[in-house]
Amino acid sequence: MFSIQSRLKLLFVVIVTLVLSISGSYTQYSLGKALEESNQRLRKGVITRLQISLPSALWDLDKSKVDSIVEAEMLPPEVVAIRVYDSSVGLFAGKLRAADGKLVTVEHAPEPAGQAVDAPLVFLEGGPASASIKPVSVGRVVINFSRAQIDHALASELMRKVIEVLLLDLILVAALALSLRVVFEPLKQLRDGLFDLATRGTDEVEELPENRRDELGDVIRGFNQIQRRLKSTIGRIREAEDAARRSAQQTAQAMQDLRQTQESLLQAERLASLGSLVAGVAHEINTPVGIALTSASVLKAATDELELAVNGAGLKKSDILRYIETASESARLIMNNAYRAAHLIHSFKQIAVDQTSEARRPFGLHEYIEEIVSSLQPKLKKTPISLVLNCPEEIMLDSYPGAFAQVITNLTLNCVEHAFEVDTAGEIMISARLDGDVVELHVKDDGRGIAPDVLDRIFDPFFTTRRGQGGTGLGLNIVYNLIVKQFLGTIAVSSTLGQGTHFTLRIPRVTPVDGDTGAGPAALAAPAAAPAPDVRA
Repeated sequence: MFSIQSRLKLLFVVIVTLVLSISGSYTQYSLGKALEESNQRLRKGVITRLQISLPSALWDLDKSKVDSIVEAEMLPPEVVAIRVYDSSVGLFAGKLRAADGKLVTVEHAPEPAGQAVDAPLVFLEGGPASASIKPVSVGRVVINFSRAQIDHALASELMRKVIEVLLLDLILVAALALSLRVVFEPLKQLRDGLFDLATRGTDEVEELPENRRDELGDVIRGFNQIQRRLKSTIGRIREAEDAARRSAQQTAQAMQDLRQTQESLLQAERLASLGSLVAGVAHEINTPVGIALTSASVLKAATDELELAVNGAGLKKSDILRYIETASESARLIMNNAYRAAHLIHSFKQIAVDQTSEARRPFGLHEYIEEIVSSLQPKLKKTPISLVLNCPEEIMLDSYPGAFAQVITNLTLNCVEHAFEVDTAGEIMISARLDGDVVELHVKDDGRGIAPDVLDRIFDPFFTTRRGQGGTGLGLNIVYNLIVKQFLGTIAVSSTLGQGTHFTLRIPRVTPVDGDTGAGPAALAAPAAAPAPDVRA
């Protein structure tokens, strides 16, 4: 690949050569045309003079005069031979230019070369005193003209032009080499500096000398300024990268700590829910157990009185009848309250075991929701809120009952805590239906509804409208994560202020195992007629 310097030299040489060639060609053409015109004038003059002077000398047969006339006309080197022919005797006289330039007679020389021109010689008979002039042909003259002078002149001019072009090209190349060096040497330094700047570290590249006081010196100084600025920028970038790297490490550590804290809070929330359940169930169990204990005490006292009466021989029929009545009532109270306590313990045991383990098992939806509702009765009985369950008994789920209990518990308690004012009556309805292999669950209330400005944030972690009043902002976030991540389902909410809130959950009847897509997003999506999603804390 040619460098720019070589291409500039070649371009200038081609241009100069082309211009000089065109100029030389025009000069050559003009010179040839001028020489041709001069040769034509010479030929015409020689022929004209010979036709005027030779006829009278030939008429008089004056050979010496003819020879002198011929020699006079052969002075120009273009005339190589003149032969004069008499009309009666033939060749009368003639001269020929030899190779050494001397004139010789035609009898002692070979046939002359050159272009021959034959002109007639006419004598005007009668003279000036005669009344009539009669032209008489006395002979002819043959002149041989040579083009050697023209060819030599053209060849000399051509050679001169060629030499001139070559000399000008050499001078131009030398001048360009010297002049372009002034430009390309600094450019070469700039190129090397840019290459080093691109391939090596900025700290290893030295600045270019700034001793020039011309335009290229300004370019070099600009390059050095850019290099200094680039070094400064790269230094700042490295510092920023180091700071960003340290910040990223700190952020990653903070994110890890945040995840651990969030997991701890979620676990604490679940354990707190379980603790609340334990406290409520313990309170509920206390009443039937107390009644059973009191009834057992009454029965024990009546039995002791009957035993004293039997041992004292003062036993009466009325004592036996009174004891039977007391025993029957006490047994009834003991059995009813023991059954109630056993039912509460069974429900609590099943829910507690499910929530403290991640075991998967088949379970009936209606029966399990009843157990969850039973475990929530200690919380619900303190409010005028009624809970209605509408769920077919034949729906069976193969899923995670503990996570499902957490979902129902959080949704129900969310309605209790947020949907109704204190001591305000209301209704919470839990309904379900089977849509193919998808269970569609609805949890809705007739409470005050959700404000539109919080709808899009309600599933966010730690978002709550009861900050400082016991709300943690994790209840619905747990529900969302369980439905979406563990059950691979969907959850949507619709709400109108003053008319209540409606949660719609769609989960596969059989929760897919890892790597299985289950019912798929299309099947789990809410029906087209369902209201727009709406959420709350």
